Amino acid sequence: MEKRRIPFSPPDISEQEIAEVTNALRSGWITTGPRTKLFERRLAAYIATNRTDLDCSTTESMGNLRQGVVCLSSATASEEMNLRVLGVGPGDEVLVPAYTYTSTASAALHCGAAVKFIDIQKDGDPVTHLPEMDYDALEAAITPKTKAIVPVDLGGIVCDYERIFEIVERKRDLFTAKQSDGSPLSELSARIQKSLGRVAVVADCAHSLGASRVIKGVRKYCGAIADFSSFSFHAVKNLTTAEGGASAWQAVPGVADEEIYKMFQLLSLHGQNKDALAKSKQNAWAYDIIGPWYKCNMTDIMAAVGLIQLDRFKDLLARRREIIAVYDRFCDARGISHLHHHTPLVDSSNHLYLIRIPGIREAERDRLIEAMSQHGVATNVHYRPLPMMTAYGKDCSAYPNSFDYYQNLISLPLHTSLSDEDVQYVCYALDLSLKEVL
Repeated sequence: MEKRRIPFSPPDISEQEIAEVTNALRSGWITTGPRTKLFERRLAAYIATNRTDLDCSTTESMGNLRQGVVCLSSATASEEMNLRVLGVGPGDEVLVPAYTYTSTASAALHCGAAVKFIDIQKDGDPVTHLPEMDYDALEAAITPKTKAIVPVDLGGIVCDYERIFEIVERKRDLFTAKQSDGSPLSELSARIQKSLGRVAVVADCAHSLGASRVIKGVRKYCGAIADFSSFSFHAVKNLTTAEGGASAWQAVPGVADEEIYKMFQLLSLHGQNKDALAKSKQNAWAYDIIGPWYKCNMTDIMAAVGLIQLDRFKDLLARRREIIAVYDRFCDARGISHLHHHTPLVDSSNHLYLIRIPGIREAERDRLIEAMSQHGVATNVHYRPLPMMTAYGKDCSAYPNSFDYYQNLISLPLHTSLSDEDVQYVCYALDLSLKEVL
């Protein structure tokens, strides 16, 4: 085949997104405003119903649907704000898979908590091959200091949350809810912890908007499974706002969604109790600072991109599934291990295509990546386990399954700008590279 240039993960931006950004720029609202509020409502409706065509133009138009979503500047900010709303801080522990990106752990460290890494299952989940945590090790790691577990839906495949919730329920006797110090954030956090009465499940859904899993016979979508969830709309994600993210939460008995939403707003806007939209109303300029907090709100320019991306989202997911089917056939014919994105229990968001070449180690894997590059195909590795990184100690010896999973792993290009011919060329280039390197 004639050589092609295949980028790894460019954003899919149409003229529709460009037009909506232009409309936002001309509207007079370029920071948090009506488009951000609409995007939040539409995301909440999508998580609840898997529909992108509902009328969410006002809070009232959502009917019985909850608005358990707030849009922020990144998934990392969303995860950190989730933990802060939960009251996670110094003296607490957060359990995180060793196999993930740094934001999963850094958010907890930003809050002053200690991170405890959990190794993954040998070769990942036996059905999906997702590098999920070793759940026996997870259960054994819970102590009275543990306040949250952060599962990661890597590649868009949903973790076994049913198992995770069974674990935290069994460990209720170790959990003690924090006491309020009288401040607004602490008072809300104490009530949430008391209501949960157990370790919180705080999902890293950076890859998994639109993914689902059958739990106790009911199909649930990411954002409607864990206690709190965080999503990413970074440029490489299935749905992008260039940068950006969102937090979602499940109803907490005894705590109104409006209270939780308001606290996210306060945390994301310097603790100021009115945003620009609220202050623009007649005689509404006066505001208070409730706490000396953070600045991580989403802008209407970002939301303008997201609104159109959400309109197109189902088609984008469907195209990714078509590409995965081609890769699956190629890999299965050659004995190459890969993620299984769709099973009777799991429907993935089809975000990443991870393959593992049996029998090779880091050096051979890296030569294979270089060979693919020489043939014009950009690949990646998702991820180096965090304990290998300087910031986390550079010692992966306690996490052998994570290192073993990593050392022969390659991520193939998976994005909606790929033509059918491009996909075939990726397979062709991989075939050539395997013959050259092995």
